[in-house]
Amino acid sequence: MNKKIAVLGTGAIGSSIGADLTKAGHDVVLIDQWPEHVEAMKAHGLRIRIRGEESRFPVKAMHICDLASLNHQFDIVFLASKANDSRWMAQLIEPYLKSNGVLVLAQNSMCDEWIAPIIGAERDIGVVVELSAQVFEPGLVRRNTDQTTTQFVVGELDGRITPRIQEVAQIMSAVGKTKVSTNIWGAKWTKLIHSTASLCLTPIVGVAANELLENPKYLTLSIKLGCETVRVGEALGYVLEPAFGLTMDDFNCSTEERVKKVLQKINSDLGREGQNEVLDRQSQKSASTLGREGTERWLSATLQDLLKGRVSETSYLSGYVARKGREVGVPTPINDMVTSMMREIEQGKREMMSPANFKMLEQYMR
Repeated sequence: MNKKIAVLGTGAIGSSIGADLTKAGHDVVLIDQWPEHVEAMKAHGLRIRIRGEESRFPVKAMHICDLASLNHQFDIVFLASKANDSRWMAQLIEPYLKSNGVLVLAQNSMCDEWIAPIIGAERDIGVVVELSAQVFEPGLVRRNTDQTTTQFVVGELDGRITPRIQEVAQIMSAVGKTKVSTNIWGAKWTKLIHSTASLCLTPIVGVAANELLENPKYLTLSIKLGCETVRVGEALGYVLEPAFGLTMDDFNCSTEERVKKVLQKINSDLGREGQNEVLDRQSQKSASTLGREGTERWLSATLQDLLKGRVSETSYLSGYVARKGREVGVPTPINDMVTSMMREIEQGKREMMSPANFKMLEQYMR
């Protein structure tokens, strides 16, 4: 309980982690670059809403620019920013991390690959995150997975089981179910299967994640994306690690079935109610409308970025798989196409959440 902890990047995921660690009695400071969000937390605390019930947590919050005047270092820093921001944030926080401290990468993609050289592999701890939340209003997080359905896999990059990884796992257990892995790279690649097959696809075609599974035409496309990711990972030498409650027996099947099981497991953890995205494809409702109206709706991280006018993580998900595929000679035509289409959406050259996008992908797939 004496560890000095920081959460760097307090969007939906970082805020959820920070609130639960604060509630558990840890010494935590939340650091973010969104001024209004930080000021709201300072003035009114952090509000977390789960299934209509709201709790308020008095938290210590800091503007990212205030790091320059910080006169102490942290034992543990949870980096929960978008993958796009991982490099500069790691460089920024490195002087404020103790020499024997750890940076815990609670992010999508394989960020440890480029962060370890910045802070030192001996201070890098990998994490696979299954936590669904969204933030559109300063100081308010709508969390779709509570502590019983939130899951983490943590691990040393070299696969050892060390006292510090067990300590980090114990600390994170305040946020959700936490498992220590000896194959964190394989577990992160398993999460990447879901990210490419679901997160990168829903904003393009405009359907909820559960519809990807229930509608055969969407499911075929989703599985093809995931299979490309599996093949690239295998060519890179990764051994897929069952995560999110899956077992090795679950992976004793064809590539297509493994992808489907990953999608089914994560989507079932989110729940049908949480995935009830009501997307108005004609008017493309604003971020504030989608973020506030009705019940808590599961909006994928990539869709949240687009609704806020931001660049999504797609280049670090499908785009990353495509780049790695070229390195090892594994074709990734569908991930290539998804990456290109998302780039056009971000640049305002293509309509998001459009059935026409699916027709184009379907023709390309054929």
